[in-house]
Amino acid sequence: MNVVYDSEHYAIVAYPIQQGFELVDKAGSRTLYVHGSVAIDLRAAIDGIPDAERDEESIDALLDDYCAGNARPIVYH
Repeated sequence: MNVVYDSEHYAIVAYPIQQGFELVDKAGSRTLYVHGSVAIDLRAAIDGIPDAERDEESIDALLDDYCAGNARPIVYH
């Protein structure tokens, strides 16, 4: 498990053995685990943001789109 992105609003945790990513929406207390082709597509989408435009705001907006309607609430036990 490796934290590969961390902003005020989102974090991305990579699970290399499972070839997946966990997207953590800090503000919304939601999480979404993606693997396989979805994880590959997410990586391509982030890499597809032009270098001049790749900043925290653009990555967070992309993650917001990925989490919309799919992320689950984080439940503490």
